[in-house]
Order: sequence, then C-alpha cells, then structure tokens
Amino acid sequence: MERHFIKTLDDLKMTLLNMAALTQRAIEKATQAYLNRDEGLAQAVIEGDREVNNLELKVDQIALKLLALEQPMARDLRFILGTTKISNELERIADQAVNIAERTLFLCQHPPLDHIPAMDRLIEVVKSMLDTAITSFVEENTQKAIKLRQMDDIADKYTLEVLQVLIANMVQSTPATEKRIVNARRSVQTIIISRCLERAGDLATNIGEHVAFIVEAINIKHQKVDFDQS
Repeated sequence: MERHFIKTLDDLKMTLLNMAALTQRAIEKATQAYLNRDEGLAQAVIEGDREVNNLELKVDQIALKLLALEQPMARDLRFILGTTKISNELERIADQAVNIAERTLFLCQHPPLDHIPAMDRLIEVVKSMLDTAITSFVEENTQKAIKLRQMDDIADKYTLEVLQVLIANMVQSTPATEKRIVNARRSVQTIIISRCLERAGDLATNIGEHVAFIVEAINIKHQKVDFDQS
C-alpha cells in the first residue's frame, strides 16, 4: 500500500510538472506572437489551451483519489492540497496567455504601434517569475517562492509604465476621427495585454505562496517577508 501511495504521489507531481511546462510554453508563444505579430503562433496558443485544461482535471482526479483512499497526513496532505491549488494557478496563467493571443490577433490586423521598451521588460520579468515559481516547487525552495513578491513589484512598475506610455499616445494621436479611433483601439488592446501579463505575475506569486505552505506549513499570503533572508 505504501509503495502504491508513493507512486501515485509521483504521478501527481509529474502531471503538475507537465502542466507547468505547457503553461510556460503558452506564455512564451503568446508573448512571441505579440512581439513578432505572428497570427499563426497566436492561434496555436488558443488551440493548445485545451491540453492545459485536461491536465488540470487529471491533477484533481489524482488528488481526490489520494484523499479518498489513502487518508494522507501532515506533509503529504499539504502536498496534495497545495498541488491542486498550484494547478489552478497554472490553468489561470494559461488563460492569460490565451487572452494575450486573442488581443494579438486584433493587433495583427492593424499597423503596429511604436515600440514600448517597458513592455519588453514586463514580458521578461513575468516569464522569469513563472520559471522561478515552478523551480521553487521542484526544489522545494521557500526562499525562491518568497522572492516572487519582490519580482511582482517590478512587474507592477513596468505595467504602470506601459499604461502611461499608451495613455500619452492616445492623447497625442491625430485629430482625424477614424485614425484616432483605430489608434485608441490598438492602445487599449495593448494595455489589456500588459494587464494580462501583470495578472500572470500575480498568479506566479500565488504559486510561491502555495510552495511555502507545502514546504514550511506556513501561510505567507498576508505576511510581510524579509527579502534579505538567506
């Protein structure tokens, strides 16, 4: 029985890691589609979302089986519960990738806006946050999980910079009615993309909080954390 329990726990972890890999790929493809104005890649992100959803269902099924049949305790119980929460965060991050892809399809139908350096930095920070969140889970590293809060502040800063640039762009746009409307629509869709990225960063931060719960049995969600901890 013990051997079967351990094997099922391993299956749960591997299913979650497969889901994490697909989610990372979705964010990577969605942001590349936006940066390169690649409609085909954007469409691939939308079509691939079902696979992530199916893995979330599989995580839930394995977790429920373990809870119902094995009556786990302590660390094992935290791992099972934490895994279901992490899978939910990953599914929501993948949904943000789909949202980015859908906005990209719209932007591809119109001339590009001027380059926004803050958007490039936002994309890199959010991708790094997702990688850090997943690594913290694999390594059971609470310090990496806590670091995500600091990274989230940086993501918020870049999101605000993108918003400021695009608002200024709309204010200063041509007075010609039709062109002004198109410019406003492009700007709004780009702002939504930045907010999707910001939200993905928030969800990655949530993953870090779940890792801290699994590893340390602590809830850091509403606690101040010293980032200088070693």
